[in-house]
Amino acid sequence: MRRKGSSSSRPFLHPIIGRSNGDAMILNECTGVPVATTVEPAFDSETRRRGLLGREGLSRRHAIVIAPTNAIHTWFMRFAIDVVFAARDGTVVGLRRALRPWRIAVAPRAFCAIELAAGSIDRDAIALGDRLSITTGD
Repeated sequence: MRRKGSSSSRPFLHPIIGRSNGDAMILNECTGVPVATTVEPAFDSETRRRGLLGREGLSRRHAIVIAPTNAIHTWFMRFAIDVVFAARDGTVVGLRRALRPWRIAVAPRAFCAIELAAGSIDRDAIALGDRLSITTGD
């Protein structure tokens, strides 16, 4: 069931385009819960290729946002992750819980993939149809 959030005329990822630091927050407008308080954009080929490789895990409320994409893989990773797929406007269009290494996840209507620590989707009650927004410290 789709839950309504506030709408915005700005594209969902607009606040973090051109940024490399984690000074941003992803908020679930439907529940008011922050999905991530540290956000790493992965919008170029170098950051997309690196992704989570070489890491031992993701801390709670830390996200990597990969765009544009509607699919991700966990090849060579060492830990499971939750993946939230969102459309251009921030609407959640796909969810994958505890995606283990050596797997692929796809959401045909997605524009971006948000990689989170395993368990984040259930802990923060993220649901299909929720609307996400991004704010920065500016």
